[in-house]
This record gives sequence, C-alpha cells and structure tokens, in this order.
Amino acid sequence: MPGTVSRPSDLREWSVARFLFSDARAAWLWLAVRLYVGYEWLTAGWEKIMDPKGLWVGDAAGTAVAGFANGALAKATGAHPAVQDWYAGFLRDFVLPNPALFAHLVAYGEVLVGIGLIVGALTGVAAFFGILMNANYLLAGTVSTNPILAFFAIFLILAWRNAGWIGVDRFLLPLLGTPWQPGRLLHRGVAPAA
Repeated sequence: MPGTVSRPSDLREWSVARFLFSDARAAWLWLAVRLYVGYEWLTAGWEKIMDPKGLWVGDAAGTAVAGFANGALAKATGAHPAVQDWYAGFLRDFVLPNPALFAHLVAYGEVLVGIGLIVGALTGVAAFFGILMNANYLLAGTVSTNPILAFFAIFLILAWRNAGWIGVDRFLLPLLGTPWQPGRLLHRGVAPAA
C-alpha cells in the first residue's frame, strides 16, 4: 500500500532538504557559508597565534586562557549562574591546571578549522570541531558570534556531502570515503558488498 509508513525510511525526503544536503548545485551556497565561517575561525586563531604579548602560544602561553577561565568561574555563582556548575568544574579541574596546553589547542584549533572550511577539506569534520569550540565558549558564558557560527556549523555538518564539493572534498571524499563506504584509497583488498 503506497500510503503505509511502517519505518522512517518509508517517509519521503523533502525536496528542499535533498537539494540542500545532497545536490551539488547547492555547493555554491555552502561555499559562501564555508568561506564566512572559515574566515571567522581563521582570523580568530591567527590573532591568537600572532599576539605580540605571547598570551596564547608565546612566552606567556596560557595567560589568556587562565584569565578567560577565571572570568567564566566568576559567572558560575548566584541564583541563576551563566556558567553551570559541571562546566565550572571542568574549567577549574582541567583547564586552569593546564592553561598553556588549552591555549595552544584553542589557537591552532581555530586556525585549522578555518583552513579546513575555507579550502573545503573534511568540511563536516572541521565544522564539528568548530561547533565544539563554539559550545565551549557558550558554556563559559561568552556569546559574541558563537551562536551564529554554531548555527552555520550545524548546517555544514548536515551538508557534509556537498558543503565541500567546491573545494578539496570533491577529490578527498571519493579517495578516503567514509567509515560506511570506503573510498578508492581504502577500497583495495575490501570485498565488494553482495
């Protein structure tokens, strides 16, 4: 019976969703989103790496992270704290004892996410790590551009198949494949599915 729905795969995909998330023609839209989000990440990370005071990766590496974490911990008090207790514990127990490590992770992570998005290399993975950083900034009580970047990153993750199609992913994804569909590089010696 054509109208019977007994499992999710029986529901037809919305044509707009199919266009946005799997049609190469939408890659131009994703290129614009990628370039914007990638530029924001790249410039944020580059500013940290090139900081003349060395607060992120220089002689005073970790100073900025420690200040940021302490500022977030100050927002973890009161009747309606901006920073939840469990995240304050993470900042107190993991970030503050290792500020230089986290400073390097943040600065170079932002640059790598930016480059990955701009050139369209492993776009979904880059967007995932971008949203992971956005989430940490938001959990620390910092709004800034984080909600906007996180919003776009969600869609880049959903559109991973064609978000980087006008970019390196056009060649990289068929070569590497995915965990559920090996690419040409990893397909050797793998028996084809019956």
